Amino acid sequence: MSKLWQARFFTTVNHLRDLPRTTVPEIAFAGRSNAGKSTAINILCNQKGLAFASKTPGRTQHINFFSIGGAHVAMHRHDPINMDELRCLVADLPGYGYAEVSGNAKLHWQRLLGDYVQQREQLAALVLMMDARRPFTDLDIQMLEWFAPTGKPIHCILTKSDKLTRNEAVNVLRQTQAKLDSYVDEDGEGFPFTVQLFSALKRVGIEEATAKIEELVGLNDEPDNAADDAAAQEQDAGDKTGDGAPADTDPPSST
Repeated sequence: MSKLWQARFFTTVNHLRDLPRTTVPEIAFAGRSNAGKSTAINILCNQKGLAFASKTPGRTQHINFFSIGGAHVAMHRHDPINMDELRCLVADLPGYGYAEVSGNAKLHWQRLLGDYVQQREQLAALVLMMDARRPFTDLDIQMLEWFAPTGKPIHCILTKSDKLTRNEAVNVLRQTQAKLDSYVDEDGEGFPFTVQLFSALKRVGIEEATAKIEELVGLNDEPDNAADDAAAQEQDAGDKTGDGAPADTDPPSST
């Protein structure tokens, strides 16, 4: 079972000052408002209503966080999350690209997105969702160029690939990777950018996306176990003093 299936709502924020005060890695999902981002998150997390789109696309201006680990599977449960067992956070960024949003709201929205992806230390990677028929709109490129200087990984998911013929899908995959490869650092080294095809309707690319996301946030690594570590340290201390005998016993007196 995918560890992403443990996802449940954690918090929502509208200002950087309200971001979670956690230290676990985060992975953010970004994309145009009609790129199928919410649908993809729900499929990857095996939950119908975890992420949801506004009835008016482009109006949601908050970052929604979902937790992985530290709680029972099922988004409805209200039992507290055990923060010691929290593994990572999934950040659902506001969709972008609809002109209906007012100028002030759009400015706030862009500032929130830009500052989060550029400044958030806990952000380990970005998942950029693009419609396979229309990749790399101006706003997609803006998101890429906000995030690229961090040197962190980007995984591009080309949604709605079922709308393409086989040849079209092969071509768009190759062209997208070529575009990503064109981004290099100041030393001419390429960034860790990858791409895949995805279709919610045909359930294409789910396993590939799941494996990549789990890799990017370290969900396949064994979690630290504080209790086991403490027990091991106690045993080590006991070994050094002779089968656990107290180390501070007084020496025998001479008479």
